[in-house]
Order: sequence, then C-alpha cells, then structure tokens
Amino acid sequence: MEIKLIKEGGYEYIEEGSGPCLLLLHGLFGAMSNWMPVLNEFRKDYKVIIPLMPIYQPSKVEASVDGLADFISGFIVYKNLNNIHLLGNSLGGHIALICTLENPDKFLSLILTGSSGLFETGMGTGFPRRSDYDYIKDRIGYTFYDPETATQDLLDEVFDIVNDNRKALRILYIARAAQRHNMRQAIRNIHTPTLLIWGLNDNITPTNVAHEFNKLMPNSSLKFIDQCAHAPMMEQPVIFNKYVRQFLGRSFVV
Repeated sequence: MEIKLIKEGGYEYIEEGSGPCLLLLHGLFGAMSNWMPVLNEFRKDYKVIIPLMPIYQPSKVEASVDGLADFISGFIVYKNLNNIHLLGNSLGGHIALICTLENPDKFLSLILTGSSGLFETGMGTGFPRRSDYDYIKDRIGYTFYDPETATQDLLDEVFDIVNDNRKALRILYIARAAQRHNMRQAIRNIHTPTLLIWGLNDNITPTNVAHEFNKLMPNSSLKFIDQCAHAPMMEQPVIFNKYVRQFLGRSFVV
C-alpha cells in the first residue's frame, strides 16, 4: 500500500486508517519512516498519524523542546484531535511529555520508548569528524543493538544532515536544549496511563533511565525488550507492537 505524504496548513504528515487516534512522534535523527512497522500494524484498527517535526526548518519553530512541543500542540489543534494515544521515541518522547503536561485532557494514554527528558547521551557536543563517513556510521550504529539495522539510506541521510552547516547547528542547539530541559519534577504530575517500552541494550537512554521514569510517573508500567537498543519499534517491531496492542486494549476513560 502506497503511503501518501500530506502537506497542508504548514504541516507535513502521514495519516492512515480510521478509528481511535494514535499519534507518533519521531526523534532528533528520526524520520516518519521509523514508524512504518507500527503504522502497518495499527492502521487497520486506528487512525495513525505521523507528523514531520521541523527539526531542520528554522522558519517553523525555535530550536528548543518547547518550540517543538508548541508545533505539535498546534498540529493537534489544526487537526482537531482528541482522545489521543500519544507515542514518542527519544526526543519525540520528550515532546510527548511536554504536550501531555500542557493539555492532559487531549490524551487517553502515553507510550514512551527511549525517551529523553531525564538523561540521555548522544553524538557528543559536536561533530568533529562529520566528514568521516565511517565515523558517522559508527555513531549511528551505536543507536542499535545490531548496527546492521542502520540501513544505507539512513546512513546517507544522517551523513548529509551533519555535513549541512545549518542543519548540523540546529541539531546541536536542540540536543543541548533537550539535555538542559530536565523533567524530573514535572513528570510526577502526569497521571495519564503510561507505558514505557525500553531496549535492554539502550546506550543513549540506559535502563536506569527507564526505571527512573517508572518510579516518578505515578500511572506508568515498564516493559523491556532484549537484544534491543534505542529504537525498539525498528529493531524488535513484533514484540514492540505486541506490547503496544496489549496496552491499548485496556479501557481508557474518555
């Protein structure tokens, strides 16, 4: 089935299926394509929406987590979305946390995987060897349990991004802003039913981060996936989708 990219109202997004709304947010180096295994699994039962976050578009939002959260909140208003199941990976999880705190009545549930917001490592404070393709390949491979999960298309895309001065600087600004924007105190106030799905081999947001989220968020549950790192929906999609479906099978109060 061909996936159509919709461009309207200043937004770019994918929307497939019908039913309850499942809104998916990608990470800093992520893309809408990261969610294809989830889209393919759930579009027969849900309206699956994947907005493109304007990571590289300075005219859209300021280079901050709050700017990106405002963008997603604006998208939700534009699409008149309610009773949302919100799922975020890495930086997308961070944005999901902010949106849930600001508009809790919009969301039925929250699913976080490898989320930033408490602690995260990254590609460092700069890209000192960004013209070195093998170096970039090694750093991207660090994201996955099996480095071969990083496709050639993904490697080429990241290499092009970090060698574009404007895009590289914007990534660094957003990454630093995310590290400064610690949500340890704020997430205690999130009572939305929350599922945490974490890779046991995550080097960017390690397992202790998952346990900390679980401890601080009063209505959360935690699932781990073995032989899996920072992008479980890409690395272990069958298990990831099983956990998501089990969680979404609960009764959520509207």
